[in-house]
Amino acid sequence: MNAEELLEKYAAGERDFDKEYLKILDFKGADLSEIQLRSADLTGCDLSQVNLSQANLNSTNFTRASLVEANLSQIEASDVNFTLAELSGADFNKANMRNANLSNANLENTNFTNASLNSAKLSNANFYKANLCSAQLDYANLTLANLTEADLSRLEFNQVKLQKANFQQAILIAVNLINQNLSGINFAGADLAAAKLKNTNLTKACLQNANLQGADLQNANLTKANLNNANLRKADLTNASIYGATFENTDLRSAIMPDGEIYQDSQIESHQPAASFSQVKSMTREVIKTDNAPAPVGPYNQAIRASGEMIFVAGQIAIDPRAGSVVYTDDVTKQTEQVMANLAAILKQAGATFENVVKTTVFLKDMGDFAAVNAVYAKYFDEANAPARACVQVSRLPKDVLVEIECIAMA
Repeated sequence: MNAEELLEKYAAGERDFDKEYLKILDFKGADLSEIQLRSADLTGCDLSQVNLSQANLNSTNFTRASLVEANLSQIEASDVNFTLAELSGADFNKANMRNANLSNANLENTNFTNASLNSAKLSNANFYKANLCSAQLDYANLTLANLTEADLSRLEFNQVKLQKANFQQAILIAVNLINQNLSGINFAGADLAAAKLKNTNLTKACLQNANLQGADLQNANLTKANLNNANLRKADLTNASIYGATFENTDLRSAIMPDGEIYQDSQIESHQPAASFSQVKSMTREVIKTDNAPAPVGPYNQAIRASGEMIFVAGQIAIDPRAGSVVYTDDVTKQTEQVMANLAAILKQAGATFENVVKTTVFLKDMGDFAAVNAVYAKYFDEANAPARACVQVSRLPKDVLVEIECIAMA
C-alpha cells in the first residue's frame, strides 16, 4: 500500500491498518488521529507534523522515521520501535510507551509530560531540553542518554539505569535518586534543589555550579566529587563521605555537615577536614497552620518553614475554608482566584507575602485553561520580579478541580 491509498481509505473512515508494510512513505502533515497501526512497518517514513493522537502503535516499527513536531499525545505504543528516529519537538503527552525502544533517537525539545516510559530502552537518546516532568520511568534504561537542560522535576527513578548519562544543567527539583549509582555522572549546573540523594553513590561526579539547596545527601558517597561553586545551602550531608571532594567557592551556609554540625561560613577550602565544621546552629522545622485556608485532608500540613527562612506551601485547590468544599466547579477563573486567596492566607500566617515567593508550580486539568489561569495569576506577581514557575497538565486533580498551585517562599 502506498501513502495515497492509505490516506484515501482513512478519509473514507477506515482506521485499521495493522501490520501494513509502509516503509519510506511520505505522510508529512497528515491527520491520522486514532489510526490503528499495530505491528505496521513505517521504517524511514516522513511523518513530520503528523497528528497521531490517540493512535494505537503497539509494536509498530518507526526505525529512522522522521516525526518532527508530530502529535503523539495519548498514543498506545507498547513495544514500539523508534530506534534512530527523529522526534524533535514531538508531543508525547500522556503517551503509554511501556517497553518502547528509543535508543539513539533524537528527542530534542520533546514533551513527555505524564507519559509512561516504564521499561523503555532510552540508551544514547538525545533528550536535550525535553520535558519529562511527571513521566514514569520505572526500570527504564538511560545509559549514555543526553539529558542536558531537560526537565525531570519530581521524577521517581525506580530501578532506572543511569550510567554515564549527561544531566548538565538539567532540572531535577525534588527528584528521588535514593540508593542510585551515579558515579562519574555530569550534573554541572543542574538544579537538584530538595533532591533525595540519600545513600547515593556520587563518586567522582561533576556537581560544579549545581544547585543542591535543601538536598538530602545523608550517607552519600561524594568521594573525589567536584562541588566547586555549588549551592549546598541547607543540604543534609550527615555521614556523607567527602574524602578528596573539592569545595572551592561552595556555598555551605546552614548545611548539616558529615559530623552532624551546621556550617555557617559561605566557603570552605577543599583541603579542610570535616572536623573543622564546628559552628553550630539549631535546625528548625515549624508547621504553619491557619483557619483562613483549607485544613489538610491527609498526612500533610498547609506549609512548613524550614530553618526559619524557606516556606514550602502545599498545593492549594479551590476549597473555600469557610464552607470546607470546592467552589465554582466549572469556572477555572474563579477557582484560580480561590486558590490564590488560599495561598495568600497561608503565606500571611507564615509572615510572608507573594513578594517572598521564589518558585511556583501550576497543575492544570486542561492546558487549554492556561490563559485564564495566567490572567488571574498575573494579578499577584509583578512580571519583572515574578518567581520561577512550572506549569503542567495532569490527568486528574484532587476532588476533580481544574487547577492546583503550590509555592516555595523565602521569608
